[in-house]
Amino acid sequence: MTLDTLLTAFALAMDAVAVSIVSGISVRSPTWAQAIRMGATFGTFQAVMPLIGFFAGRAFAGALDAWDHWIAFALLTFLGVKMIREARHAGEENIASPFTFAHLMTLGVATSLDALAVGVSFSLLDFALAPTVATIGIVTAVLCVPAVHFGARLGKHAAQRADIVGGVILIAIGAKILIEHLIKGI
Repeated sequence: MTLDTLLTAFALAMDAVAVSIVSGISVRSPTWAQAIRMGATFGTFQAVMPLIGFFAGRAFAGALDAWDHWIAFALLTFLGVKMIREARHAGEENIASPFTFAHLMTLGVATSLDALAVGVSFSLLDFALAPTVATIGIVTAVLCVPAVHFGARLGKHAAQRADIVGGVILIAIGAKILIEHLIKGI
């Protein structure tokens, strides 16, 4: 596991962590079973969505070789800026029962759409896919379980900060990919 993989996993997990914190706030006394269900759901979605994005991106790989670093940079920067904007403009969120199956599935998809787009950028890079998506899923699950319990104590400001940190990390990884590719071209 590389540092890039770990940082990507943490960055992608931030939406799910923020939702886990808000869910903890809304329930006030969540059970460990509820927290584990949420963590497992988010971890699964965060691992599966990059796979979908990866294979979709591979379908178009030949046409993208000359532009892959710019595309990865643009996608990661867009997602990072989006996360930061959403965190800065987040209002009060009231989730009546976030631990029902329907809510967990909806939240799982919503928090992993960024991971789908990151999966497309993964298709442009040379790396080990299985360990990367496994790391993303495990990190997300491990961070979300305690986030549910800490939610009532931490409040919405912590959730907003988590999204900002995640956004900054995605932008930094995109910039790193672009700079490394441009330096190779010199």
